[in-house]
Amino acid sequence: MASDNPALPTSERHIPVLKDRCINLLAPAFDAARHAGRTPVVIDATLGMGGHSEAMLQRHPDLHLIGIDRDTEALGLAGERLAPFRDRTDLVHAVYDEIAEVLKDLGIAEVDGILMDLGVSSLQLDERGRGFAYSFDAPLDMRMDTSRGQTAADVVNNYSEEELVRIIRKWGEEKFAGRIANHIVAARNKAPLSHTGELVEIIRNVVPAGAARTGGHPAKRTFQALRIEVNEELDVLERAIPAAVDALALHGRAVVMSYHSLEDKIVKSVFAAGARSSAPAGFPVELEEHQATLKRLTKGTEIPTAEEIAENSRAASARLRAVEKIKTRSAR
Repeated sequence: MASDNPALPTSERHIPVLKDRCINLLAPAFDAARHAGRTPVVIDATLGMGGHSEAMLQRHPDLHLIGIDRDTEALGLAGERLAPFRDRTDLVHAVYDEIAEVLKDLGIAEVDGILMDLGVSSLQLDERGRGFAYSFDAPLDMRMDTSRGQTAADVVNNYSEEELVRIIRKWGEEKFAGRIANHIVAARNKAPLSHTGELVEIIRNVVPAGAARTGGHPAKRTFQALRIEVNEELDVLERAIPAAVDALALHGRAVVMSYHSLEDKIVKSVFAAGARSSAPAGFPVELEEHQATLKRLTKGTEIPTAEEIAENSRAASARLRAVEKIKTRSAR
């Protein structure tokens, strides 16, 4: 379970989701690197508070880790947690679709493992001033990288009603998107919206009580939509998954955890495309360049156990997919 007490050590504030399963799935790729005479290298592309990274470094004393995060506060906390391994780590302030650029800057051609734990982190949810949570009042920010970009306040106060409907319906899968957007515009015409509590109150007055009882907190989907829009999460993910596959060495593995259907759909699409032949339908002979480059390591998605969910309630919606790179594409 995660705690919002910043006085606690980072290791006590955060329990990594599906930690053992992730590490076990990546381990054969590290073994393959050793058998090839190389030091295994892994990217934790969503470093967060460093729980997965710490576990991997503890289990594999020769492993070199590249930790990427767009959140400077997360990088600082993870750096403290991973200080005992500083000679085997490179922590980089970047967005995870910038994998190719990060590796180029580090002079590394390819890696053996990539881990992505998508969505909002425990740190971001628990830091009240960040505005990610609907359970307490805070400034409408929601930026994962607080050094740049528009805030959630910018979105709710400046987007047209039509644009608000679009993002709340598309990114939040909210069936009351039209009514919510209409009431947001009516409220901001009186005074700009600046805090999460104001937005929650607007949504509570729009979403029927019956819908809230069956669908969770009435603001959940709208907050998800705003967070995705502010951080361009799905656009980034559409670039990041192919970039991750490209960065893998032969027999390297990628493990990705998603937390809602929009994320999982993107991951599934890229992994499925790589795991099947690209030969045209009816083609008599499968040429080498048409052969699958990936092998799926999970049958569909894997989910946390009841014990894991009891330990960390935020794991409940996690869906894990993993692949191994079995062939590299021929240069054309």
